Amino acid sequence: MIKPHKCPICGRQTADEKYRPFCSKRCADVDLGRWFDGAYAVPAENLDEADYEELERTFDNKAT
Repeated sequence: MIKPHKCPICGRQTADEKYRPFCSKRCADVDLGRWFDGAYAVPAENLDEADYEELERTFDNKAT
């Protein structure tokens, strides 16, 4: 049995797994459009030169 959930876009209850967590392709597309428009953002941290050098050393060590 599939547990009903609320669509994060329209709030409608649905048990359809096809577009989970959305209720339909339309709501999934609305969410994707929001990502493309920049309405959603993943927070980033500014790095200084020392941080970049540390990352570079870490990647170089993993590559070998």
